[in-house]
Amino acid sequence: MQPRFNLALRGARDTLPMLVGAAPFGIIFGTLAVSGSLSPWATLAMSVFVFAGASQFIALSLIASGTGLLVILLTTFVVNLRHMLYAASLLPLVRGLPQRWLVPMAFWLTDESYAVVQHRLQSGGDRDPNWRWYFLGSAVAMYSTWVLCTVAGMLLGHALPGMADWGLDFAMVATFVGIVVPLLRSRPMLAAALSAAVVSVVLHGLPYKLGLMLAALAGVAAGLGAAALCRRTEEEVSHERV
Repeated sequence: MQPRFNLALRGARDTLPMLVGAAPFGIIFGTLAVSGSLSPWATLAMSVFVFAGASQFIALSLIASGTGLLVILLTTFVVNLRHMLYAASLLPLVRGLPQRWLVPMAFWLTDESYAVVQHRLQSGGDRDPNWRWYFLGSAVAMYSTWVLCTVAGMLLGHALPGMADWGLDFAMVATFVGIVVPLLRSRPMLAAALSAAVVSVVLHGLPYKLGLMLAALAGVAAGLGAAALCRRTEEEVSHERV
């Protein structure tokens, strides 16, 4: 058990830079939620049971504007489609794991933990049968930080009004840049990032965050299309060699 525990601690340690960026984001969410249209219990429940920073902010803005439930669910669903790509890349490694592992791993699969774990796997960590304990350490660190920072934001929102205008959300933007750039090592990744960036800028003015939703769809479609094209090219090259 000791090596597994040490591996979990290493996962939490390697996630620390991501926690620095996520902490202000969680505080701002808690502040905005209790200052707006959500009760303290609803705010806490969203972070505990949803645990999806970008989707929580989108849902919060849509709730404040009186958007219907169906539109909120559809928008947050599309924004979170990128997690299907994360899950697909980890699928070969999680086959055979029991449900007690698969369920929490699916729930705790965030951008930050995926980036940290993927970096370790690419560095040879996929050969360690206990790699899932590394994932667990990263995920628990991320989850607990997000929930605690939401609570801190709820408390500070009453004591320090106007915190949302301090510009703390820039930390999360910088964190996402740090997540994305090191992963742009393949054509599918590059195609997904460029497509989503272009569509989000062009359609930024659409209501109900539709521009962001379409950008997410464009990124997923471009990434899957580029991956399929790369596989086809590799197959053609291998056939020619044969």
